[in-house]
Amino acid sequence: MITLKEIERDEEVLAFLKEADRQLEAMGYTEHGIRHSKLVAQRAREILLSLKFPKREAELAAIAGFLHDIGNLINRDRHEESGAILSFAILKRLGMPLSEITKVISALGNHHETTGSPISPIAAALILADKSDVHSSRVRNPDYIKFDIHDRVNYAVKETNLTVDGKKRRIRLNLRIDTKIAPIMEYFEIFLSRMLISRRAADFLKCSFELFINGMKLI
Repeated sequence: MITLKEIERDEEVLAFLKEADRQLEAMGYTEHGIRHSKLVAQRAREILLSLKFPKREAELAAIAGFLHDIGNLINRDRHEESGAILSFAILKRLGMPLSEITKVISALGNHHETTGSPISPIAAALILADKSDVHSSRVRNPDYIKFDIHDRVNYAVKETNLTVDGKKRRIRLNLRIDTKIAPIMEYFEIFLSRMLISRRAADFLKCSFELFINGMKLI
């Protein structure tokens, strides 16, 4: 069975992800490189394991997490679709059975907040893991935070923690925001659509979704 470790070592996957992130950097986007891919993979796996899903399903969620932004190699627009197509060829080459490939690529095709839906546990875990990675470390050039609200909001987030309570079926995103850099309202102005699809993903997993910012419950 194909594992995340094999995906993380694959030269084609690494080359595609690195070039995709280089292109996003050229366009001024926040970091979407190997660090982000590894974090999303880890969180997606942990979400399903905490909710007692089968280990293999959690491993497929981790693989989807690592591959989810590979479509940025083609274009940021509709990267979820092109990423699914690229990943199909990669996973088929590596020998993953079609029954598993379909689960991974359908999750990739549904992870983006404007076009996606939590159509499976793998997709739901991927959505929650991806949308929870908001942090100052993703900002490429802090000199621009005065001018770009996306960079400013990311740069204002100093701590991020996603927790899953399997017994209470509760998924909680905790953020610590420096309000001197960006007010909390700016976070919702930029990320409301991401929080809404995160809540839908939690609902699919039969969990509640909670957002805490600076100790206050906002969702």
